[in-house]
Amino acid sequence: MQFLRFGKIYVISLSKNKYMKRIFLIAALFCTSLIVLQSCSPKTTTGTVAAKRGDVSGNWVLNDITFDGIPEIAVKSFLGESSYKCFVGSTWSLTNSGNGSYSLPTSTTCAAKTQTIFWSVSTADETFQFKKLYEGDKAKNVTDGYRLMLASADKTNMVIKSPIEYGNRTAYIVLNFTAAAK
Repeated sequence: MQFLRFGKIYVISLSKNKYMKRIFLIAALFCTSLIVLQSCSPKTTTGTVAAKRGDVSGNWVLNDITFDGIPEIAVKSFLGESSYKCFVGSTWSLTNSGNGSYSLPTSTTCAAKTQTIFWSVSTADETFQFKKLYEGDKAKNVTDGYRLMLASADKTNMVIKSPIEYGNRTAYIVLNFTAAAK
């Protein structure tokens, strides 16, 4: 190693030391390949495979609603209906284009009803979201909607959780769907 003087500036010259050049070159190649490998590696999340639109598209029956962290009696209304019980037995038709509907069955507390919706799935934050559409509405003009957690979905079962604040923590209304018979 030599110090070369250029005016008042001293520069280290490595030209005399072949081994220093090789060590520097190897370190630079190692760092570069490490950066390339890190940037090309897949991003890991919770270890579960995120559900896609194709896993959610189809016809579904909402068979059961359960509660996680909240007593059933504390839920007064749900998704704009007077009772969560209105949704038990409902059928959901979700096309791959995002158009869809759900039909509530007649019960002692609820009238039969079919509601048009526009829906989507976000794999980034694992949510199922939908907007209610009424006569003459266009989905792009509707700003109100529902964002629910998509816990799991495959060709036969789907679980969606509706987060709600209860006390000082988040509780969930859990919607358990099965694929409708074709």
